[in-house]
Amino acid sequence: MARGERRRRGAPVDGARTAERAARGGPARRGGEARGFAWRAALGVVVLSLALGLSGCWLLEWHRARRAVTLHSAPPSLPPDSSSPAVAPDLFWGTYRPHVYFGMKTRSPKPLLTGLMWAQQGATPGTPKLRHTCEQGDGVGPYGWEFHDGLSFGRQHIQDGALKLTTEFVKRPGGQHGGDWSWRVTVEPQASGTSALPLVSLFFYVVTDGKEVLVPEVGAKGQLKFISGHSSELGDFRFTLMAPTNPGDLAPKYSSYNVFWSSNPGLPLLTEMVKSRLNSWFQHRPPGASPERYLGLPGSLKWEDKGPSGQGQGQGQFLIQQVTLKTPFSVELVFESGSARAGRSQALEQLAGSLLTQALESHAEAFREHFEKTFQLKEKGLSLEEQALGQVALSGLLGGIGYFYGQGLVLADMGVEGSEQKVDPALFPPVPLFTAVPSRSFFPRGFLWDEGFHQLVVQRWDPRLTREVLGHWLGLLNADGWIGREQVLGDEARARVPPEFLVQKAAHANPPTLLLPVAHMLEVGDPADFAFLRRAFPRLCAWFSWLHKSQAGPVPLSYRWRGRDPVLPTLLNPKTLPSGLDDYPRASHPSVSERHLDLRCWMALGARVLLRLAEQLGEAEAAAELGPLAASLEAEENLDELHWAPELGVFADFGNHTKAVQLKPRPPQGLVRVVGRPHPRLQYVDALGYVSLFPLLLRLLDPNSPRLGPLLDVLADSRHLWSPFGLRSLAASSPFYGQRNSEHDPPYWRGAVWLNVNYLALGALYHYGHLEGPHQAQAAKLHRELRTNVVGNVWRQYQATGFLWEQYSDRDGRGMGCRPFQGWTSLVLLAMAEDY
Repeated sequence: MARGERRRRGAPVDGARTAERAARGGPARRGGEARGFAWRAALGVVVLSLALGLSGCWLLEWHRARRAVTLHSAPPSLPPDSSSPAVAPDLFWGTYRPHVYFGMKTRSPKPLLTGLMWAQQGATPGTPKLRHTCEQGDGVGPYGWEFHDGLSFGRQHIQDGALKLTTEFVKRPGGQHGGDWSWRVTVEPQASGTSALPLVSLFFYVVTDGKEVLVPEVGAKGQLKFISGHSSELGDFRFTLMAPTNPGDLAPKYSSYNVFWSSNPGLPLLTEMVKSRLNSWFQHRPPGASPERYLGLPGSLKWEDKGPSGQGQGQGQFLIQQVTLKTPFSVELVFESGSARAGRSQALEQLAGSLLTQALESHAEAFREHFEKTFQLKEKGLSLEEQALGQVALSGLLGGIGYFYGQGLVLADMGVEGSEQKVDPALFPPVPLFTAVPSRSFFPRGFLWDEGFHQLVVQRWDPRLTREVLGHWLGLLNADGWIGREQVLGDEARARVPPEFLVQKAAHANPPTLLLPVAHMLEVGDPADFAFLRRAFPRLCAWFSWLHKSQAGPVPLSYRWRGRDPVLPTLLNPKTLPSGLDDYPRASHPSVSERHLDLRCWMALGARVLLRLAEQLGEAEAAAELGPLAASLEAEENLDELHWAPELGVFADFGNHTKAVQLKPRPPQGLVRVVGRPHPRLQYVDALGYVSLFPLLLRLLDPNSPRLGPLLDVLADSRHLWSPFGLRSLAASSPFYGQRNSEHDPPYWRGAVWLNVNYLALGALYHYGHLEGPHQAQAAKLHRELRTNVVGNVWRQYQATGFLWEQYSDRDGRGMGCRPFQGWTSLVLLAMAEDY
């Protein structure tokens, strides 16, 4: 019988004796009072302790939740108001809306936005297909930037069925508000010599998101002469939509005009609002030609303070001009800054017509010259077609840079895994983010581990842009030093993200790839880079410190990704989204005993880079702290002890694992995970692939290391990782190769060729191929062959489809996943340039 049970049963007897003694009077009564007081005091202490403990737990939880949504206190990496026209006038305006086919905005929390929509009239029954936002399955394509310098000029080509569109812009500096800019949109039939020329409507719009004033000046037949306006950030300004002309000359073309003006319904609703107003038929009547019917917006300017739902919105204005005419034609939109005009000693012509043509050609030539000077593809003997691919890779990445502002949703780290599900997410403070995006159609927002790879390309072209981007990302640090891996900022970004991905968990990390461009800065030695790194150093250290502490593994110098999926009956292998490698096979049964090889290698790289930076900045205290950690993480005997798997002959993860796991059909549930024998046990995980190569990829091995040879051998073996199109993400010999992770989750990092890791492999092979050692010749040979395979396949797929792709098949080389994917696939340019 338990001690508590005996105490409960004995209590009445003791109570009876005490009562009897008390009835007789004397010492027993006084002793009973003393014992009662002691009992009450003890009970009070217990209650008070419980109350303090509970309140202490509550205070700790409150403190953790508060820190998760509090910005870090370190000084910012960028100067105050770094995005304003006063500090960076040449970057104030830009194509910072990567999710739309063509549009511009200011780098401002309350921006002035411009954009383009179009529709081919009469091509399909009913309402014409209205093109506006880049969509994966809308049938538009190929499309993308032929040239984009990331600053003041771009030229894009878009194929849409029977139409070919060319969108161009150029900026002209001047004044205190970002200067002037002009667009040219040219629409031509896809097939030359066609008799039935399409009737096309272009929709040029301006949207204000705050208190900006727009005053349209109406001309004849629904045509706007111009739109004047004023805002605190832009001062006075004016938009002028020029009369359409034939492409290549100034001969005017007959056009029909419609206009619509209302309150801003909200940026995600612009397309639907225009569709809802395309409900009236009009006649397009060119002189001497038969009239044609088209669907148009209202024919005259009339303010409507109603959204699509019929409710007044009252936030900003939305003004749109529809221009309808026969192809081929060109239309120009001119933006003029009042302060730019006032600051010039003599009046300049509008940036339109022949002057615009000259400016566009001048910038295109400057782009070509700067491109060859930077990457030297022509000098290296690459063909004109390959050079064009390199220009497209760079331009698509630069043209995908966006400016976002808003509040993300964060789930605090409550200190115990799984406990974050018991609290509600909270709003992060409003923050700006200037960043490239992986894909304009599918991922038009910031991704932390993608961005480090993006900036490897950008910084070769324009180091200042990279400093701006890194400064913005480091501005997202919370009080603990955490950065969310996916940034969903603003209504437009939020509207395109599934609800389950909106919330970022403050316990989850992402590979610290931003340190890759930092490492390149240290190699180049640009004084402007060092000035930036000096300001950024406290934030870089805070981020690395958070990673080191929060992702610590079960034994010293080991690390473990927090945030693996739980074991579910529908999942073949619980995913590890924080690693960036999503469904790459890890231990079959997640546990706190896991040791993740790739994360440990990222930490070794981070310690090395930050130690070198601390030494160059003269930060002696930080260098003294980082030095022992960097040495321990780079010591091969420590890496061997934790991750070398003798039975597999490679480095590997470690965890509670069995390979006897399958998905089997089990009606009516569908595919269900079945675990057989042998049962899971703590062991190295036999999943040969990208993770196995990380000590090689991040150049952590000595050129004389006994482990280098075996890694080169498995890399070069076509039974494992080698394919004619690049290195497979998972060995063809793996039981997980090409396997679905669930009935509705096709393979992702289970065999396909990814450019970011192939680029790291090329850099490592080039590195070891230039260092004396027993494997120098083998590494150099593999570099040449892998470069030929990777570049050749990306070029062939681009020639066939007009797109760069998210991933490529290891079986036939075809592009897979989303497109265009001009994020890290743009690294093909650096591979062509042999710039690692």
